[in-house]
Amino acid sequence: MVISIILLIILGAVTWSVASEGPWGATIMFFSVVFSGLLALNYFEPTASLLEGILPGTWVVHTDFISLVGLFSIFLVLFRVVTLYLLPSYIEVHPFVYEGGRWGFGVLTGYIAMGFVLLSLHTAPLPREFLGFRPERKNFFEISAPDRQWLGFMQYLSEKNFSRFGQRRIFDGQEQTGVIGVDNSIWPSFPIRYATRRDTYSRNVGIEYVDLGGGESEIGGGSGSDDDETPNLRGPGARRGGPAF
Repeated sequence: MVISIILLIILGAVTWSVASEGPWGATIMFFSVVFSGLLALNYFEPTASLLEGILPGTWVVHTDFISLVGLFSIFLVLFRVVTLYLLPSYIEVHPFVYEGGRWGFGVLTGYIAMGFVLLSLHTAPLPREFLGFRPERKNFFEISAPDRQWLGFMQYLSEKNFSRFGQRRIFDGQEQTGVIGVDNSIWPSFPIRYATRRDTYSRNVGIEYVDLGGGESEIGGGSGSDDDETPNLRGPGARRGGPAF
């Protein structure tokens, strides 16, 4: 339950912070967080591919997490600066609207921010399961799965609203047909791919040589060879793709 308590603290802190800005500020922050999350999810994998060619050694396993959280932070700051410039003042509203608006959008912003933090943990170089976190369970007190709700929202938008010229742009997964007894044809794989990578990383970190399908790779404590190669710690099945939009 540790991860659930941490998420509850994030939810409460973000809600309080956003609600303190009043209804207009809370509304703007809500949409800023939503759009920042969508843009970060859309571009973090191409950005991670770029970082893999820049960061040295075993830092390769950090690129997804750095890209996802970094892009989200950058987009959020940009939206915040732009909205403050375009809307320097707020309109006075009725006290009931004031209280309901600021706390309502405060809670919504806190929930989606909490979900994005939980989603980013999928990409972090941590064990497959930690602090009660498991990719298969509802990690918020067994009530909801805000990380998978984020993924479902992104998946829906990439297939529907942000499709290009009527052609679907699938954010995650592959399209399969002919599965007996199943209606859906898109099979997302984001949680499983990153769970596999975390499991591979946690089992092999600190071992001198590991074999991940591409031969032996030295990752630490080895013989000091001058020809060290970057280990393939991404794990099987991890993808690298372009933007979904």
